[in-house]
Amino acid sequence: MLLEIKGLHASVAGKEILKGIDLQIRRGEVHAVMGPNGAGKSTLSAVLAGKPGYEVTAGSVLWCGADLLKMTPEERSWAGIFLSFQYPVEIPGVSITAFMKAAVNAHRKAAGLPELKPAEFLKLLREKMAFVGMKPEFASRSVNEGFSGGEKKRNEIFQMAMLNPVLSILDETDSGLDVDALKIVAEGVNSLRSPEKSAIVITHYKRLLDYIVPDVVHILKDGRIIRTGDRSLVEEIEEYGYEKFNG
Repeated sequence: MLLEIKGLHASVAGKEILKGIDLQIRRGEVHAVMGPNGAGKSTLSAVLAGKPGYEVTAGSVLWCGADLLKMTPEERSWAGIFLSFQYPVEIPGVSITAFMKAAVNAHRKAAGLPELKPAEFLKLLREKMAFVGMKPEFASRSVNEGFSGGEKKRNEIFQMAMLNPVLSILDETDSGLDVDALKIVAEGVNSLRSPEKSAIVITHYKRLLDYIVPDVVHILKDGRIIRTGDRSLVEEIEEYGYEKFNG
């Protein structure tokens, strides 16, 4: 089992948001997590990534059999977990090239590998930028500074492609994207699909799941997963909305 969540409860600023999440993800699976605003979807992604400010009050999370909750955010990243933020932050004064060079080499160091030589890194950088349709001049720009919403999301997928994670968590990466940008996001995720790689796609809407076809779909409502099914569950949500589903 790649990821195993049992009875997960979590709070933010003293308010309980997750109220007993049970979820299992095997290698090679893509899981969609859908639900209304305030259901706890982003809290789940933040807890898995180790984002500060989220307190786990009960339950367990195992990553390849190890206690994920005891790992620092950096250790989780080095172990192969990637979170694409709903609202990517700006990092003024740090170029995309410098940021990604530090990230890639930190991952390599954690894996016991040598740093990439400058020429090797630049070749990888250019390949992945071209893949997600980023203009070459973005390499020298500060991370997300002055980027449009779509450019920020595209930069997230570029980072994901560079780091090649085992588990990609996309937290509403489709919000605010036009169709072309949506396809870029989907192509990035689909390119990483393999028997060894998995993903959690968190979204409100069906449209992203037309391009990234999930193996399993969960409905998260009021801090609990109240329904799990296959791709047909997305069609039910599209037709009836979330009001039909109760815990």
